[in-house]
Amino acid sequence: MAGMLEGKCALITGAGTGIGRGAALCFARHGARVAVADIASETGEETVRMIKADGGDAIFIRCNVAAAAEVKAMVERAVAAFGRLDCAFNNAGVEASLLKLADDSEENFDRLVSINLKGVWLCMKHEIHQMTAQGGGAIVNTASTAGVVGTELHAIYCATKFGVIGLTKTGAIEYAREGIRINAVCPGGTETPMLQRLIPELKQRGRVMGRMTPLARTAQPEEIGEAAAWLCSDRASFVTGHALVADGGLTVQ
Repeated sequence: MAGMLEGKCALITGAGTGIGRGAALCFARHGARVAVADIASETGEETVRMIKADGGDAIFIRCNVAAAAEVKAMVERAVAAFGRLDCAFNNAGVEASLLKLADDSEENFDRLVSINLKGVWLCMKHEIHQMTAQGGGAIVNTASTAGVVGTELHAIYCATKFGVIGLTKTGAIEYAREGIRINAVCPGGTETPMLQRLIPELKQRGRVMGRMTPLARTAQPEEIGEAAAWLCSDRASFVTGHALVADGGLTVQ
């Protein structure tokens, strides 16, 4: 049976590791040709090799999503390679140290906003131009449970992820009649390098991510990738403006 993304051309940012890599592998297994984008060439190229070893089709594009010219060139290169852009998963993002709002720095604020929020906006901007020209498409943005509820010691990160959901909902309204669906996925704790970097601080504060959810575990990157793939597929054809929470029940407690 054909995969739910069979014949589609996809662009995934932050696809060198974590959720982005899991999603890239997932999209390819569902039949998509994948443009793997990341700021780190080594890990991005490794994702491409993994897709090809599994029988898929992929290219690597180096891109800093906070740089407008690079984002524009990224979308253009993906279209040049595949002929169109059917779906995009704007996943690139960074974490921050656990600090109270008033103890955080302006430098950290600017870094998080430029990558997590401005980066998503820039990607959406150029993807929407392409999708409008070709008659439609689907976009998914990575938000977070920290974009749905307040999260202690994550004030700036929360602000960026709430902002991603705001961009998602507004874009969904503005471009629905252009045939473009725009949704977000909101992961809870997921087994990624980002989480691994935070674990020492979390443990110092007596927090163990897996124990905080009713499912009593963290997610695997591919599980979040499956959610994004479904939102990008025609099976979600009547879904737009939605922030899909995939958090093992964390936020319903």
